[in-house]
Amino acid sequence: MLISKISQIVKTSLLITFLGLTASLAKAQIPEKPEDISPLLIGESIPDVTLWDAENQAISLAAILKAKPTVLVFYRGGWCPFCNVQLSSLARSQDEILKLGYQIVAVSPEDYQNIEPTKSNDKLNYSVYSDQNATLMKQIGIAFKMSQKSAQYISNKTKGTLTEILPVPSVFILNTSGKILFEYINPDYKTRMSDDLLMAVLKAIK
Repeated sequence: MLISKISQIVKTSLLITFLGLTASLAKAQIPEKPEDISPLLIGESIPDVTLWDAENQAISLAAILKAKPTVLVFYRGGWCPFCNVQLSSLARSQDEILKLGYQIVAVSPEDYQNIEPTKSNDKLNYSVYSDQNATLMKQIGIAFKMSQKSAQYISNKTKGTLTEILPVPSVFILNTSGKILFEYINPDYKTRMSDDLLMAVLKAIK
């Protein structure tokens, strides 16, 4: 009788452990669709991860953010025409953004080898980094798996290692501690935050 009870307790314990692990794995899975992401919310803090610059030098995100309040932009890659339009538009607004006390930082999952071509083509003079393992995008909750069709298309238009992850294009406004003060996230990659809206938000926060 005692052995039977112990056996039942062990089975129940194993079942609970299994269910807990299953739930954790499900939560850790990357969504298949951009509509299914679960991003961090306003008031939460961006995690500190390692990013790479155009020289493949590692740098801490916390060190980047510590310099001044940040407009953190996530884009899909230099191969994306909608991203190029957004990045170029931000470059034209950079002086106004700097006057308000902010820096612009752009991040994509592309290999570091694509940073300089993107900066050159889009005429950018703000900081651009590679999250080439998509670590930051996964932790923020804006990552989703690209389709096989997208992977084939992108592989022909990008250099270096290709990750299977894409970010939902997003804009986060952060303080120097990495706390999210505002965010704009749209699963429709063709719709981006306008410069007018960004400036209005920055002035309101200021």
